[in-house]
Amino acid sequence: MNIEEKQYLVRFNADTESHLKIVNAHICATRCPDKLCTIFCPAEVYKWEGDRMHVGFEGCHECGSCRIGCPYDNIEWRYPKGGYGIVFRLG
Repeated sequence: MNIEEKQYLVRFNADTESHLKIVNAHICATRCPDKLCTIFCPAEVYKWEGDRMHVGFEGCHECGSCRIGCPYDNIEWRYPKGGYGIVFRLG
């Protein structure tokens, strides 16, 4: 089973407010040439678009990778409000 097939087994109940936040967009633009969050996030939540980082929080798997993966500690991560976020389905 590939990653796309596995992701089909999860659903998301997205809030209107993001539970992920880039603390300082200037750090992404000037100090992080590799944009590592766009690489290590398994849900591809982070996308570099033009001159800024776009955060598509609606598809977050809540794995916490971004909490520890950003070398500049520039991503604020918290659990979504109760009732929102990822919903796992079994088989």
